[in-house]
Amino acid sequence: MTDTEAASVASTEASSSTVAPTDAATRMFSRSIVISGIRCMLAYVVFPWILPLFGVATGVGPFIGIVIGVVAIGFNVASIRRFWISKHRWRHAIAVLNGSVIVLLTILLWIDLRDLVA
Repeated sequence: MTDTEAASVASTEASSSTVAPTDAATRMFSRSIVISGIRCMLAYVVFPWILPLFGVATGVGPFIGIVIGVVAIGFNVASIRRFWISKHRWRHAIAVLNGSVIVLLTILLWIDLRDLVA
C-alpha cells in the first residue's frame, strides 16, 4: 500500500468515526422530540377528549402523563449529551430547544401531579 492509499484509508476511517456519533445524536434528538409529541398528544387529545367519548380511561391521564413525561425528559437529556459528546455544529441550538422542551415537560409534570393530588 502506498503512502497516498494509506492516507486515504486513514482519512476515511477518521471521517466515518465522526459521522457515527453525529448520526446517533440526530437519532436521539428525533426520538426525544417524538416522545415529547406523543406525550402531548396523549395528555391533551386522546385521554381528555377521545377516550372519554367511549367511556374509557377517565382519570388515568395524569398517571400516563407523569410516566411519559419522565421518559421524555430522560430522552431530551440524553439527546443534549449526545450532541455535546459528538461536538455537533448544532449542539448549542439543540441544547436550547431540548432545554425548552424539558421546561415545558416539567410544567406539565407539575400540572399532572397537582391534578393527581386534587
